[in-house]
Order: sequence, then C-alpha cells, then structure tokens
Amino acid sequence: MTSKIIRPMLVYSDGAGRVFNHDNLLALGASGEQLVDIPPEAWIPLPDGSQLMELPGRLPVGKNPETDEVIMLDSDENETLVAVAAFVAPAYTIAYHAAYERLEQAPVLPLFAYSAVGWHDGQFYVPAIRIDDSLRQDPSQFNRASIEKAADQILHKYSQNRLAAHLVNNCARIYSCPAALNYLLNRWEMPLPTSQVCNSNCLGCISLQEDTGVCSAQFRIGFTPTAEEIIEIALDHLETAPEPVVSFGQGCEGEPLMNARLLIDTVKGIRQKTVKGTINLNTNASRPDIVAQLRDVGLDSMRVSLNSTRKTYYDCYFRPKGYDFDDVMNSIRQMKTRNGFVSLNLFVFPGFIDQPEEVQSLENLLQEYQIDMIQWRNLNIDPEWYWEILKPIDQEGIGIKKMITGIKDKFPNVRHGYFNPCLNP
Repeated sequence: MTSKIIRPMLVYSDGAGRVFNHDNLLALGASGEQLVDIPPEAWIPLPDGSQLMELPGRLPVGKNPETDEVIMLDSDENETLVAVAAFVAPAYTIAYHAAYERLEQAPVLPLFAYSAVGWHDGQFYVPAIRIDDSLRQDPSQFNRASIEKAADQILHKYSQNRLAAHLVNNCARIYSCPAALNYLLNRWEMPLPTSQVCNSNCLGCISLQEDTGVCSAQFRIGFTPTAEEIIEIALDHLETAPEPVVSFGQGCEGEPLMNARLLIDTVKGIRQKTVKGTINLNTNASRPDIVAQLRDVGLDSMRVSLNSTRKTYYDCYFRPKGYDFDDVMNSIRQMKTRNGFVSLNLFVFPGFIDQPEEVQSLENLLQEYQIDMIQWRNLNIDPEWYWEILKPIDQEGIGIKKMITGIKDKFPNVRHGYFNPCLNP
C-alpha cells in the first residue's frame, strides 16, 4: 500500500485575519534566499499550539504545478493579499521558511520563526520535524483552572519571595511562559531568571531591542533576586517535582553569568541541601572562569546558545561585548573537562545552518569537544533581516532533515531534542 502524496496548496490572507487556500498554486518554501519546492515527505499536519501569522508588506508566492512557473499574487483595488506563515509549537524544528515577495516599504517582522505553511485535505500542513518527544510544553498539558489554583498557593506559600511573585504574576499570568506554568504545576523544568544586564547585543534578543524597529517579545526582569530567594523556591522544586530541572538564563533576562557571585552562592547553597535533580545554565558561555567555578560547586549542565559555530557569523549575530568566540569554546572545555553535560542551543535557520561549510564546522565542534546534546531550536527573526546582516557565502543548504540525519549517523552518542533534560530523574 503506497502512502498518499502530500502537496499542500498555497495559503494567503486578506489582511484582516481571514486565511484562504489557493485552488491551483502549490505552497513553496524558502531556504536562505532561494524559493524551493518542499519535498512531499517533509510536510506534517500543523501541530497543536501553533499559530498562523500574516506577514505585512509581503505578497504570497506559489507554484503552478502544470507549468512549474513561480507566481506572485498581488493586491488590487478589490482585494488585499498578504503572505502567511506558521509559528510552530515548541518541540518542532522547521525545515523551510515561508515563501513571499517583500515590498519595498515592508516593516521588519517581529521576533518569531516563520515556517512555510500550506493547505491539504482539509487541514494546514507545515514542513517540520518533531525533534523532542517530551510533552512538557504541549498545550494538552496545561489546564487553566489548575494553573490559577497553583498560582494562588505559591503566592501564599512564598509571600515574601520576589522571584516567586515574578514567576507567577509576570511569567505565567502575563506571558503564559510554558516553563513558568510547569513550575506552578510542580513538574519538569523551572525557570530561574536573575540578570537585568547582558554582555551580548544579539540581533534577535527577545527581551531588549533598541532602535531596530522591532518590539521586544517580553520585558526583562526588573530586579535581581537574592540567593536566598532563589534557593527557597528552587530547592522545593528539586525535592518534589518529577524529572526536576532548574535553569538559570531565560528569555526574560540578560546573561546570567554577569551575576557570577549570585550564581555561585546559589548553586552551592542548593547542593548543600540536596543532590536531587539537575541544575542547568542557559548561557552565552562568555566567562569560562565562572563556568569552571559553577561546575565545581555543583552545576550539572550548560546549554550554550549558538547561531553558528564559525566566529564570523557568530559575531554578526551575538555582537559580543568584552568577550570573544574563543571564550565560548573555552567555557565548553571547562565544563567538559569537569565531566559536565553540555548542550548546544543551536539556532536553526534553513538555508544557512545547513550549508555544507556550516555543517562541517558543527561536526568538527561535536568531535573536538564531545558535545552531549543538540537542541534544534528555531531562530526567531525576520529571515531577510538576518540574511542581510550575516551576508553568508552563496552555498545551497543540504536540508535540515538531511543535516540532522547525517549528524545522528556520525555521532550516535549525541542526544537530539528541544528541552533541557533531567540528568538524574
């Protein structure tokens, strides 16, 4: 029995929130600057928790299957046409960006990842890979009544703890941060934001944008918690939650390594009271001396954010202040020589991250540093803005799925996923 061929049709919007499918044109994808056909096997039904987005100032582009002609749909006095993309739910890695034609005065897009999307057999499809089987951020796992009940209990239990109040009132209730919601429900990974400042000026920083025309997706934490405040709530989570992880370094803060003394005192204080669970650091890994000290007092794992494993492109995106790419590599070395667990928070950008030279560079890093895990996370940024800043060499990407499959074959001991794992569940 042969499986059916999935060839989704182009979808577009009228600019007022209504989405339509085209009767004749096929959906295309983008890989770097190239518009490409998406292989039928790459399409999956739009995951629950995903969202469709209009792309202002951008016209929909599809393909005539009979002539192979690429056709742009334009607005006229009777009809407004706008390109559409999908923002895919957590745990999924996208393989192609949305295809569109950008108009001259189009605004820079907000900080989301813009997947191609199409319509087939009565439902939306996207080219994506479920990279992590964990359900920890699936919408089905969150019940609003349970969350509100837990929120009130935490505010009562930790009535004098500013960090607990921040996680409840800001992270959970305003932003519906899945990590904060899981903390309220006493399970899995708990966020521990601490830092108001950063020593990177990342192009796609979701908590601080200045003079870019792009709004921050969320505001940074407005205070620095004490070690006592952090230990109080982190300890309870590590002692009682299933598969517990507590993580410094969240999207709502700067770089946690800027608060070196606070982190060292906190990790040491936690480990003096419990050996349970995993203490994790999400970081730019800019201060290897501090990473070494943190590991020595009990830090279990470190997730290092990288848009590229090549210095030229790393610098273009992270725009480091007071550190360089060698410091990042040295931090990894400090963690690994102390038998710590290291993940790469690899920003996936189809058409760049899968270029042959980029793939080879990543493989060299995996080999040299014996990396434990890759978290294949979609880069939230306007694709054309990113491309204009990086100005990468003109190489055709090999494809995200092929890249992941190749690395799995060459490095069978490397884990692949989306979330920080609990190392001692």
